[in-house]
Amino acid sequence: MTATEQSIPPSAAKQRVIKKYPNRRLYDTDTSSYITLAEVRQLVIEREPVVVRDAKTGEDLTRSILLQIILEEEAGGAPMFSEAMLANMIRFYGHAMQGYMGNYIEKNVQMFTDFQNKMAEQSGVGGSDAWVKMLQMPNPMLPTGYAEQVQKMQDQMQKQSEQMLAMFGLKR
Repeated sequence: MTATEQSIPPSAAKQRVIKKYPNRRLYDTDTSSYITLAEVRQLVIEREPVVVRDAKTGEDLTRSILLQIILEEEAGGAPMFSEAMLANMIRFYGHAMQGYMGNYIEKNVQMFTDFQNKMAEQSGVGGSDAWVKMLQMPNPMLPTGYAEQVQKMQDQMQKQSEQMLAMFGLKR
């Protein structure tokens, strides 16, 4: 066992290990082949547990690669984050509440994901396209109260966000 393999925590043993080489190439140790950033993105979409490590030092580069994927997606024409949201996120770096903000965003995204899964389950539409398919359904086919639930959830998230930002003197 190499020093790099020994530095991988036991919880990461079940993860798919991608090695990043100095030439910026990514090597998938499961398939013994080089892969692209788009292929790493696809693994994430498929919920494959992935860890990206520097091939030489073993340093965990997963966050850096995930941020790179997000940056490419944001530049791709249909950004998810507004300039105002990004500016507010930047303002939280170095702020006393920085740790709480990350947790807050994570919980809200999880709540949204859980809601999406529940709606997909209730409608009988599965797969990664469930949300799109459900929105394309005629209103009578949508689960009862679906539109109201979505609006209520959006209103609640907006109110919570505005309250949190106002607490720190930040406005949207």
